Amino acid sequence: MSLSQFLARRVLAISGWKLLDGPPLPAKAVLLGYPHTSNWDLVMTLLGLSALGITPRWAGKDTMFRGWRGPIMRSLGGIPVNRREPTGFVGRMASEIAAHDDFLLAIAPEGTRALAPGWKSGFYRIALAARVPVVAAVADYGRKRIGILAVLTMTGDEDADMAEIATLYDDCEGLRPAEKSPVRLVK
Repeated sequence: MSLSQFLARRVLAISGWKLLDGPPLPAKAVLLGYPHTSNWDLVMTLLGLSALGITPRWAGKDTMFRGWRGPIMRSLGGIPVNRREPTGFVGRMASEIAAHDDFLLAIAPEGTRALAPGWKSGFYRIALAARVPVVAAVADYGRKRIGILAVLTMTGDEDADMAEIATLYDDCEGLRPAEKSPVRLVK
């Protein structure tokens, strides 16, 4: 166990959080961070994943990478995303995943901390294009548990795949419960 993994586990334990180990992870996957209702979610997710010995790359809005924060965010595995215009992000991420032996891409599928009508489809399209599974991760503030719930293979049947994901997250609570968006793709 690395020092950072040990320290992350200690911080979570002292804070009263239960670590969910979940099933073994594949070398390549799209990792979902849900619910995303607060700025603390990134911190908690990275802490939880560090406690599990997982070092993901993660997608975040490009404004988080401006100025002095840019080098810090990139050193933590951040990949800036311009959500204001089409940039080919899905294709770019599928290519990045294919080009590496190990690549876990963490995404907050809601795309915002505020209540939204549903999830953006980017995570789903990346998983299908890269032919990698989806890892359901959670920071459940209601029960103070953090970690991996399941590893799922997307079938291409959006309704069935999203129903399976929704079942996993049904009883999970964000830091701001009223801001938790429903688990469904926004068309």
